[in-house]
Amino acid sequence: MPDNKSRPSQEPLWEHGWAPDTSRAPGTRRLWLAGVLAVATVVACVATVSLTDRPSDEKSASGDGRTTSDKETSSGLISFASPTVSGSPSASATQGDASPSASASSSASPSPNGGPPASASASPSPSAPAAGGGSDPAPAVVRRSVQSVNHPDRHWRVGDGRVRLEAAGGSEFRADATFTVVKGLADASCHSFRTSDGTHLRHRDFVLRAERDDGSSLFRQDATFCARASHHGAVMLESVNYPGYFLRHQNFQVKLERYEHGGQYASDSAFRLVEGLA
Repeated sequence: MPDNKSRPSQEPLWEHGWAPDTSRAPGTRRLWLAGVLAVATVVACVATVSLTDRPSDEKSASGDGRTTSDKETSSGLISFASPTVSGSPSASATQGDASPSASASSSASPSPNGGPPASASASPSPSAPAAGGGSDPAPAVVRRSVQSVNHPDRHWRVGDGRVRLEAAGGSEFRADATFTVVKGLADASCHSFRTSDGTHLRHRDFVLRAERDDGSSLFRQDATFCARASHHGAVMLESVNYPGYFLRHQNFQVKLERYEHGGQYASDSAFRLVEGLA
């Protein structure tokens, strides 16, 4: 006998009294799950923000004396806040009234081809005038004596209107051998030498003399000398109106002569501007 198996009814379901459940929309369960997840996410975010957003004025002292907020330390970021400095700032050091000196480079030497030495910042730099004075302060001056390099026991001294190289003596000698170095009468970047009685040293007939300023342009040029770097860490004094001519001593007389490439000339024309003897 053939198996008598029941076959599903081929009739429409509604003919047996069954119909789909239309009381809820399709996918409602998924929508509920999505809503619950969204709410949980929002709650978690709010909790995180509330925990991290703490008042910034709660400070924690760091080891180096500065303070950083909890927000900075919890996040692990480097703080670039300025360190808190305790105490008053230290006062800046004031410069002393050290008198300037002629600074010459010992490595500087005259040109090997026989020309004069190159210009160098070897001149004595007078002290700057004190701050707080008038709007037009008087130019700074400095008192100096001029010492020979190859005769260190001798200095320039004015006698009978001329300048000679003489050995140190008593108070009269010290006064005659001390000069006030001022800005050059013809060139402010160079120097002029004023004596204690108000005269200036100038070259005339190529001899260094002490004479009073006659107000002429020639006198101002004759009385202006520029310091150049020399051998022995000293300076050479070049005439403004006779470039290439330098002061030198010969037979202990100070005169103006053209530069010569030789050891004797270099030694005779090298001087040091030292502290005034008087």
